[in-house]
Amino acid sequence: MTTDGRPLVLRRSATERVIELLLASAAGAGIVTTAGIVLVLLLQAVQFFAFVNPIDFLTGTVWSASILPFRFGVIPLVAGTLGVALIALVVAVPLGLLAAVYLGEYASNRTRTIVKPVLETLAGIPTIVLGFFALNFITPELLKPILPEIGTFNMLSAGLVVGLLVTPLIASLSEDALRAVPRGLREGAFAMAATRFEVTRKVIFPAALSGIMSSIILAMSRAVGETMAVVLAMGFNPRLTLDPLEQGGTMAGFIAQITSGDTPQDSLQFKSLFAVGLVLFAITLGLNLISNRIVARFRNRYS
Repeated sequence: MTTDGRPLVLRRSATERVIELLLASAAGAGIVTTAGIVLVLLLQAVQFFAFVNPIDFLTGTVWSASILPFRFGVIPLVAGTLGVALIALVVAVPLGLLAAVYLGEYASNRTRTIVKPVLETLAGIPTIVLGFFALNFITPELLKPILPEIGTFNMLSAGLVVGLLVTPLIASLSEDALRAVPRGLREGAFAMAATRFEVTRKVIFPAALSGIMSSIILAMSRAVGETMAVVLAMGFNPRLTLDPLEQGGTMAGFIAQITSGDTPQDSLQFKSLFAVGLVLFAITLGLNLISNRIVARFRNRYS
């Protein structure tokens, strides 16, 4: 019994119900926000598709939203977005995984406490600063001497700087996944006379595969949505090309261009950004669903 005469069990139950309600409200806020975003995108995109054929929008290979004749084929923007993301992953995946293996399996506790915060600091650098870094250092100082034909604005430089941006994400999440593997697996492998590299490659890495794959897909989602660094390094000249040395355009870059200019809100160009945003949302949603599927497929449960 409590001092006010009520049973302690009932009092605890009431408190837990309040906490449960608060937690459910916090979870529901994310769902309501996402639903609101989707609703706004759909309503505005419907107005755009009243003037532009959705099939032409999704399959067109020419994007010209500012110069007559207006053409709204989203394929060049999608290609530029995925091109930057793929270049970023080519840079970030090996760097991030190597850093994760070192921090999780080889580094001492003292080294880890110093290196990991420094590595994660890279993710906190404003993306516009990284864009200036790409524009004033990566392109003229690193790429120009090797590739003289490369332009000031190019997809390769944008992909490299975005790769640096998402490397800490892969490294941190993958290192957490590696360290989550039970110690007994390591000790059992060492008892079988395996070397540290063999234990990491054949035991620890496969056991942490679900977390590692999730970190890579989340990093790609981050790269797909990157805006300022890509705009500064790549510029905006959307055209369908597979040459990373040329200028291009991304979906996020187009949205930034329209929202930062003098485009009237009732114009077709302004409404087109909601259609592009809807495509971008669909791509990131698809990547997250793939991530969840991979986690469910490769998750290992340890008792």
